[in-house]
Amino acid sequence: MTKTQVGVLAALVLASCSAAAQMDFSGEWSPTYHEDAADRIPGPEIGDYMALPLNDAARMRGDTFQADSLSMVMQFQCRPHSADYGMRGLGNMRVDKEIDPLHQRLTAFQTYMPAWGSQRTIWLDGRAHPPEYAEHTFQGFSTGVWEGNQLKITTTHLKANYHRRNEVPSSDQRTVTEHWARHGDLLTVITVVDDPVFFTEPLVRSQSWVLDPGQQVPQFYCEYVTELPPVTEDSVPHYLPGTNPNLAEVAGWYGLPQEVLRGGAEKMYPDYRKLIPEPETPPPLMCERFCNCYDFRSCL
Repeated sequence: MTKTQVGVLAALVLASCSAAAQMDFSGEWSPTYHEDAADRIPGPEIGDYMALPLNDAARMRGDTFQADSLSMVMQFQCRPHSADYGMRGLGNMRVDKEIDPLHQRLTAFQTYMPAWGSQRTIWLDGRAHPPEYAEHTFQGFSTGVWEGNQLKITTTHLKANYHRRNEVPSSDQRTVTEHWARHGDLLTVITVVDDPVFFTEPLVRSQSWVLDPGQQVPQFYCEYVTELPPVTEDSVPHYLPGTNPNLAEVAGWYGLPQEVLRGGAEKMYPDYRKLIPEPETPPPLMCERFCNCYDFRSCL
């Protein structure tokens, strides 16, 4: 074998190894809700900030939130999930590959979620993120790099939105890092959200999907309508600090100490169990709320 033939063979071997390190995430994916189902489907309770490393500014936003604002403020009615929360909500997802037709290289993944018709491009061609002053959108700007057969995705330029649907806020300065790993028909995504405005440390969560070849994700339509008349033309429903009467409800329902619900990084770790105070209301003898909440239908 000549040196030229050896060189060609080595190049082919290296190319095949490089391709083998990548994973194909394309297909129709159906989410599993075996964890955090009550939080992700019917939605979190008002005032429930457990397992969130939020600061006082985020806590204040959640405390003053009134759900009527979603009906009365037009720009909130069709506000989509951002790319980070979209992975937590009703996350049926289609993933398409974008192939460079000249070199047959994978240049991007396109994701589509029917909730608010959210479509995102994850660039794999080595391009840089835009400058800080570039436009921020609900899906942000995402780039991916391969780490073995896992895909690490970094998303910036996200609009301000929410970390939870009970209006725990997210800022436009956050960065979201995702780690996608596929094992056969199972897709696991670990998300790390770093929000310097509302978090004191990164928030790490995981979500899973199963391959569903028969899934057909639909189009999404949303129309703005006047659901509730405003009290005055420029009013926005809210509670003044310290006046929200609903913040203690969840503590009573589940027999939890009010302090636990207030969130914070120090309450996210096992050592905090030694410091948990007695609940103001004893826990119920039997489950009374979301007792069999493990998928979409059982939680409603």
